[in-house]
Amino acid sequence: MQVKINTRGRFHAITIKESQFAANMTAELDQTILPFLQNDVKNVILNLKDIQNMDIAAAQHLVKLQGHFSQANASFVICALQKAQAKKLVQLGLLDTLNTAPTEKEAADIVHMEELERELTDKED
Repeated sequence: MQVKINTRGRFHAITIKESQFAANMTAELDQTILPFLQNDVKNVILNLKDIQNMDIAAAQHLVKLQGHFSQANASFVICALQKAQAKKLVQLGLLDTLNTAPTEKEAADIVHMEELERELTDKED
């Protein structure tokens, strides 16, 4: 699986450079993304702009990935979903459970808001 990784301050932007995202690719995606949870910069934006087809198991795996990041107090935002893939996630009942944004810029805004929220929550404890 080909990916492009850009680190931008408070997050890593990862673009899957494939037209298909299938279940047999999820282990490789995990190997790429999960190690970031051990870094100082843990937040990840997953850009799916090139994905034209995603199978059900791969879509469900995105929910699991988001859970890993949430448990680690980190943000995981998916952006640039093609309309057909967004529609598929709606049909599967997954879109509302995923943290998504139309563009990478808007995903970055979500990451920044979530970081502020975590900082405020930490100060209250």
